[in-house]
Amino acid sequence: MAVLPIVQVGHPVLRERAREVSAEELASDAFQQFIDDLVDTMRDAGGAGLAANQVGDTRRVAVIEVRQPHPRYPYKPEIPLTVIVNPVLTPIGDERFAINEGCLSVPDLRGDVERFVTVRAQWLDRDGVAHDEERRGLTAGTFQHEVDHLDGVMFLDRVRDPATFSTWAEFDAHRRADFVKRAEALVERVGS
Repeated sequence: MAVLPIVQVGHPVLRERAREVSAEELASDAFQQFIDDLVDTMRDAGGAGLAANQVGDTRRVAVIEVRQPHPRYPYKPEIPLTVIVNPVLTPIGDERFAINEGCLSVPDLRGDVERFVTVRAQWLDRDGVAHDEERRGLTAGTFQHEVDHLDGVMFLDRVRDPATFSTWAEFDAHRRADFVKRAEALVERVGS
């Protein structure tokens, strides 16, 4: 297990668009080890996802996983470990949902971000197998958050109302119950 240092907001690598990964690079032992390290780092930090730029790497790969009980996101539906290489997201429809997001690269700060409720997600997995799937609800939001990172965009850029910024403690005290109620209704209506 190798836990990599997570870079923090202000580091220029977080603003770079990650480069595509070639088939040869994806198949290499070094890249496969990097994927394992990315997974270990995400799990160690208690995240729901982690993009390569968050550990200072500019290759287009991210990992996503939510196992319950999850200490940071007990309201999120489970997502099995998913490695996304060269992902492309396309919104399906115009419906959006305000998700209160945080980020491992922005410690102890949260804010409301409008995300598409449904997206078409296309990517290669770690074995180079192509996936073309529809993701909905909070899971779609997680995919959008990680692909934003790979495009050099942070959740901070997408917060339209700065009054929604809060620390974890203040979110828990004043906003969590309302958000969880809305999130649960979304999951019930559209799925994960």
